[in-house]
Amino acid sequence: MSVLAIVPGPRDRIASQAGGEGGAGVRVPDDFSFVFSADGTVVTQTGRTAATLLPKADRCIVVLADADVSWHKIKVPKAPPAKLRAALAGMLEEALLDDEGAVHLVLAPGAQVGRTGWVAVTHKPWLTAVINALEAAGTDIEKVVPASAPVAQPIGHFSLDDGASGKDGAVQLVFARKDGVTCVSLEGGLAKSVILGAGELARWTATPAAAPHAERWLGTRVAVLTDAERAMLACRGATNLRQYELAPRHRGMRALREAGRRFMLPEWRAVRWGLGALVAVQLVALNAYAWHQERALLRKREAMNETLRSAYPGVRTVLDAPLQMQRETERARALAGRAGEGDFESLLGAAAAAWPDGAGPSPTVRYEPGKLTLAVPGWGEPQIKQLRERLAVASLAAEFAEGRVVVTRRSPGR
Repeated sequence: MSVLAIVPGPRDRIASQAGGEGGAGVRVPDDFSFVFSADGTVVTQTGRTAATLLPKADRCIVVLADADVSWHKIKVPKAPPAKLRAALAGMLEEALLDDEGAVHLVLAPGAQVGRTGWVAVTHKPWLTAVINALEAAGTDIEKVVPASAPVAQPIGHFSLDDGASGKDGAVQLVFARKDGVTCVSLEGGLAKSVILGAGELARWTATPAAAPHAERWLGTRVAVLTDAERAMLACRGATNLRQYELAPRHRGMRALREAGRRFMLPEWRAVRWGLGALVAVQLVALNAYAWHQERALLRKREAMNETLRSAYPGVRTVLDAPLQMQRETERARALAGRAGEGDFESLLGAAAAAWPDGAGPSPTVRYEPGKLTLAVPGWGEPQIKQLRERLAVASLAAEFAEGRVVVTRRSPGR
């Protein structure tokens, strides 16, 4: 699964202060640094480009600079999810330098009500503008993560300021521990006091340019970690700053896409193979069942054809067994001199038996195959109704028009 880490860089604090609470002066970068990984682990490509030219990936994550996220430890209040953000703002009102509307607060994962937990704070208008700019350019932001967060084992990372000349004073130290995250310069004694008591337990990393300065300052070797590798590591962090007002819309579709992406992960390969095998078995079973039913139908059709040939030896080619059987039966009945259901004698006898009480004989009678027409001049509705009801008992139909009644055999289903 490919991952794209987008690093907007440190926020322009001068523009933000000029914009005030509404964020009118927020300045969004014209281009963004990015780190692309084809498998979500190893860095494949790095660069800096406009938002519209960013590479496409399965997951797109914004990584905020260390200086753009502050961490505050509080006692987690008991509040419903809809009011949790307001409760956090109330507890941090005195600790925050910006107005409530200018900050975005997110409770770190694992925090429990009534116990101490960490709250990540960042500049809300600026982060909103960055997300909107990226999504307007067609990049769907899954989550926003900080470059570092409080951890149980201390981690120190050294890097050079942009455009630094290489002096120790230009080297920045980001020191994350269980008491929070601190960003200091190596110049002066503040950095030494920050790591006091944790230096032996800490894990140290540095960018290639800052590694010599870090080793000279620490007096020990440090692991080299590029900015791109550090951004990719940050993407695996559990803290997601895109919550509350900044939560992505269309959560249902996003959750569906996320489920689809997770399903394609290597650890789900066995499940995918199992489902594929199950579908294959079902298809084979359905085809086998269809073949069995087709064979049964052929056997029944052959039995019907054999019955027709045995009953009527004169039939050589069977095209439609039921129809041919009916025709042969009618032909045999005619040869035997017996009247059929639609013959003149049968229809006339049925009409005579159903003739209305008191009605005179019909002056004219006409017969066509399967249809007997009788003249009934002067008949009213009572006679018509009586004849129709009596014929219905014998499965015959009567149609009246212009002083005539047409008697026919009622077709099946009528």
